[in-house]
Amino acid sequence: MEIKENHSLLNLNTFHLNVNARLFTEIKELKDIEMILGDDQLSRQDKFILGGGSNILFTQDFDGLVIRNNFTGITLTDEDRDFFYVTSGAGVVWHDLVMHCIGNGYAGIENLSLIPGSVGAGPIQNIGAYGVEIKDVFHSLTATSLETGKSAVFHPDECRFAYRNSIFKNELKNRMIITSVTLRLSRKPVFNTSYGAIEQELERMGVKEKSIQSISEAVCNIRRSKLPDPAVLGNCGSFFKNPEVGREVYENLKTMFPKIPGYDAGMDKVKLAAGWLIEQCGWKGKRVGNTGSHKDQALVLVNYGGASGKEIEALSKEIRASVKEKFDVDLEAEVNIL
Repeated sequence: MEIKENHSLLNLNTFHLNVNARLFTEIKELKDIEMILGDDQLSRQDKFILGGGSNILFTQDFDGLVIRNNFTGITLTDEDRDFFYVTSGAGVVWHDLVMHCIGNGYAGIENLSLIPGSVGAGPIQNIGAYGVEIKDVFHSLTATSLETGKSAVFHPDECRFAYRNSIFKNELKNRMIITSVTLRLSRKPVFNTSYGAIEQELERMGVKEKSIQSISEAVCNIRRSKLPDPAVLGNCGSFFKNPEVGREVYENLKTMFPKIPGYDAGMDKVKLAAGWLIEQCGWKGKRVGNTGSHKDQALVLVNYGGASGKEIEALSKEIRASVKEKFDVDLEAEVNIL
């Protein structure tokens, strides 16, 4: 394990922000964590765990130790009559895991194709797309404390999954590092194609018989058509969560804005489309300095080149204020702002 000083994170975050970590290291095995905790200087540092860098907005240099999670490997650890149990290192690229599972006929995460980031970030964020969330296929994860060095297994209830949320974004944030994730994937696919434009895309593709491969391809096509490639244009995907409001609030909004989309969220709640709200406020395609809202998806904030994290944060605050003024709805950032 190597400790680097004043290390650039420019190529380790998808916003392409030119920030540095005072100390930086990559960990690949448990003994690396033991070495950090056994070093007096390193153990006292503020720590930040970095995965694929696709859900973070750095607004300044990090004055502490950035730990890049690089646990690798994908293994079929168990199977029964109905399910395959697949364990992946937390540092594996999420889409690589999806492709591995599809190639082996393990069903359940095909709707989550092409989501950027690492496997370890999946349960932290409870990633989701096109009607599926990771909690729907989650079996367990293993994480190690950065305070005691002890490892523990977390099952679904212990993770406290919620919409783009979990215990690892709250009480255990940067206190435990996820080392592996186990998913429970189906032998018999249950196709989820009612959300978004999947059905239309499958029809355009000429698909007669659905499969996990064709659904994954459809999802990839849709994502590529709507979302900018972070390798080309700095962004972190959806910047804001889709807000949930009470049904009565939604009905009042619909009276004033008849075209406002809403999706049943249970518990007498309705989920609104944050991108639609932002677009109605005139932000879609609008550029402010070196940043702006993407021309094809208002929910995506982008770095056109040379933007700072503070510029992007300032834009996000302006967008939130305008949505609040027009709709009296509060937007919450999906990304971690540091």
